[in-house]
Amino acid sequence: MASDGARKQFWKRSNSKVPGSIQHVYGAQHSPFDPLLHGTLLKSTPKLPSTPLKAKRGSTFQEFESNTSDAWDAGEDDDELLAMAAESLNSEVVMETAHRVLRNHSQRQEQHRLQEAMLPEERPQPWAQAPPVPGGDPWLVKSVSESHTPRPTESGSEAGPLQRSQSLPHSSTVALSGGVSDHSALGSSALSEREASRLDKFKQLLAGPNTDLEELRKLSWSGIPKPVRPITWKLLSGYLPANVDRRPATLQRKQKEYFAFVEQYYDSRNDEVHQDTYRQIHIDIPRMSPEALTLQPKVTEIFERILFIWAIRHPASGYVQGINDLVTPFFVVFICEHIDGEDVDTVDVSRVPADVLCDIEADTYWCMSRLLDGIQDNYTFAQPGIQMKVRMLEELVSRIDEPVHRHLEQHEVKYLQFAFRWMNNLLMRELPLRCAVRLWDTYQSEPEGFSHFHLYVCAAFLVRWRKEILEERDFQELLLFLQSLPTATWGDEDISLLLAEAYRLKFAFADAPNHYKK
Repeated sequence: MASDGARKQFWKRSNSKVPGSIQHVYGAQHSPFDPLLHGTLLKSTPKLPSTPLKAKRGSTFQEFESNTSDAWDAGEDDDELLAMAAESLNSEVVMETAHRVLRNHSQRQEQHRLQEAMLPEERPQPWAQAPPVPGGDPWLVKSVSESHTPRPTESGSEAGPLQRSQSLPHSSTVALSGGVSDHSALGSSALSEREASRLDKFKQLLAGPNTDLEELRKLSWSGIPKPVRPITWKLLSGYLPANVDRRPATLQRKQKEYFAFVEQYYDSRNDEVHQDTYRQIHIDIPRMSPEALTLQPKVTEIFERILFIWAIRHPASGYVQGINDLVTPFFVVFICEHIDGEDVDTVDVSRVPADVLCDIEADTYWCMSRLLDGIQDNYTFAQPGIQMKVRMLEELVSRIDEPVHRHLEQHEVKYLQFAFRWMNNLLMRELPLRCAVRLWDTYQSEPEGFSHFHLYVCAAFLVRWRKEILEERDFQELLLFLQSLPTATWGDEDISLLLAEAYRLKFAFADAPNHYKK
């Protein structure tokens, strides 16, 4: 808990002034710098290896672009298998696991479409399960060549559990973190049991005297249950120590330290040297979403303090538009711990006790700071980190989906015109908040998730819309589509599929650069 003395002093006007100044406000509202004029900033950018597009048709989002709202089977959790595959040194097993996630979903979607076309009496009943394959070992991973051989017997029945190499870490089966569109009572019951089992795994792992952070990362890759998400995010971000006994003292010390910063710096927001920064923050917060939350006076005040203190303490970048969106997921996750299942879009923050809000504010500040420490070059002068990542995205897409890349070039659509925001806001403006939180579960558990893995998520995200992109024949319509993608109805299953494709790209491209060699 933050100290009472720090909180009382926080409201008193401090006569201390801030030495020095911070950079002028700049950001997404300004056009990015011209690489031709500032080429020296990009000359040292590591160039991705040149690689050609394989002639063979891969298992990508192209196979299931039309609809992804069908039910995932009550079998193995594909997300968890992907997380476990990441621990394997066998790249063929890793690639095959990612491919199977995508193929399984494609098969289930096709079966769903066939069932929709049937008359009601012709549709299979929920309890009618396909018989097991005699003599088959469900955990044996076949060779890559065998796994691509079509098996007609699978097309008419439920896909079997994802096959696993014996070299992969062993773990019980779990469900996707989000809901599954299963209308049968049997499916709902099984889902609840799996969710309860998954929550128990987290609780057991977190209950020990020293939390195994590597195990926590592997378990979190496929999503974190809501009741344990706050403590898990604090641990994975490095804000809290793994040792349970040290956590209360750490929380108290960091919360006290934050409010000491507020007491020292916040009154300087109206000084001439800082008033431009504060004014821009004050303008940007009402533009954030969800509006029902961010427009509440208490929330606005909290966000203004967090962003202003961070800008003062990081003069190399100062405040840049886009950083404001990175506050929301942390604040939402931490406040959900205290609102008893209420929808965060409609919760009245004024009913949350003041001392609890102070703790949430301090925790949000420190976790956001940890995140920004890893991507601060995104927000320094001319934002070279974003410039580099957009260039890398362009080169990556040119190799994994040349028709899409060529189509954008032919219509003179520049990647900076749509992907700059993807990098600047970490897809916060492209996805519903619930999806962004689920995405961040995986980012928190991935090494360099916000800086490195995010590139592959953006590539998968763009290719996800290849059909719609290729159908657009006008520059304006194409750019408008890319700047307002239809994700309002997305849920956890859509994010899981996006992550599966990003995972496949990461292992096919980043860890094996010659795979696409031109």
